[in-house]
Amino acid sequence: MSNSLHYIVREPKKGSENPPLLVLLHGYGSNELDLFSFADELPDELLIVSLRAPYEMGFGGYAWYAINLDAENNKFSDLVQARESLTKIASLIDELKTQYNSDPEKTFLLGFSQGAILSYALSFNHPNKVQHVVALSGYINHDLMPENIEEKFNTDYYISHGSVDQVLPVDWARKASPFLDSLGLNNVYSEYPVGHGVAPQNFFSFKKWIEERL
Repeated sequence: MSNSLHYIVREPKKGSENPPLLVLLHGYGSNELDLFSFADELPDELLIVSLRAPYEMGFGGYAWYAINLDAENNKFSDLVQARESLTKIASLIDELKTQYNSDPEKTFLLGFSQGAILSYALSFNHPNKVQHVVALSGYINHDLMPENIEEKFNTDYYISHGSVDQVLPVDWARKASPFLDSLGLNNVYSEYPVGHGVAPQNFFSFKKWIEERL
């Protein structure tokens, strides 16, 4: 496993000296092409970078960290791997900001499932590294949160989940909004009548949310 993550880039279709940066984090068992498939539908001014998770699972699939089962079939996450991935993502975001001279006040992080879990965690462990988080079909894993939450960051959150998600229960996702509210962090939460995926109307909803912040 190398130190740097593999990624693919969509340059802004509208040139600017300091483009806003959108970083995409795919879900468990997927790869960088998955979320990148809708990159062309997103605003032209964005510099879009889709990362590939470091742990290879075979058949073109990758994970940000392993999910294991114990003897009672309870799932648990490899938090050491999760934290290593967080560090890699954070340092790559810094590299991208420098390399592309992106707007330091307009960094977006969009994650699906395991990517959403890490998007939440990164925003708390690296306050103000990203200003905007789009968390699709994920939840806040409190084991990945810092012990003391910095008061001084102002990231906002777009959260959505499928109401019939069989992979990550919607109850887990519903806890995010009250938690963020308790910290005074702006967030919007919505549910769609789908399973573990992104409905078309969900896509248009977060696209609009991103456009409003450009």
